[in-house]
Amino acid sequence: MSPGNLYRYFPSKEAIIAGICERDRRDAARDFAALDTAPDFFKGLEGLARHYLVERPAEEVALWTEIMAESRRNPEISALMKEGDADITARMTDMLKHAGARGEIATDLDYPGVVAAMMALADGLTWRRAVDPDFNAETALPSVLRMVHSLLTTPLSAQSRSNNGDEK
Repeated sequence: MSPGNLYRYFPSKEAIIAGICERDRRDAARDFAALDTAPDFFKGLEGLARHYLVERPAEEVALWTEIMAESRRNPEISALMKEGDADITARMTDMLKHAGARGEIATDLDYPGVVAAMMALADGLTWRRAVDPDFNAETALPSVLRMVHSLLTTPLSAQSRSNNGDEK
């Protein structure tokens, strides 16, 4: 389809991006719901990470980095991104709380901090895939998963002792 033909279906660039964002929010909601009921939280999380961070086509990754960049210049796109981030943050927080209630992760996590760190890791890997042709997300994924596992299974009390130098 030609770029001009897209405007027969969408009135503006912002409407096209809104459609992409809505489709991706719907997909993410479905994927988080599936992870929330997975028999093994960490295996499910690995599958979700692999899908979004490794297996997504390069064109889709590039498109998301363009949308992220456009959100810095365009208030409408910025609002869409903020709305999407708020939705993902809420879904991730709920998912982590449920995993904690099932005993799969620590129960005293700083949920806003943990979710922000996980989102920053995902955004960073997405950006790296888009800008570095030599970057191999498959090779990086095990290290990322180990970091996330440690983040999710280390109680806050142990983290604060370690940060204060009390734990050896």
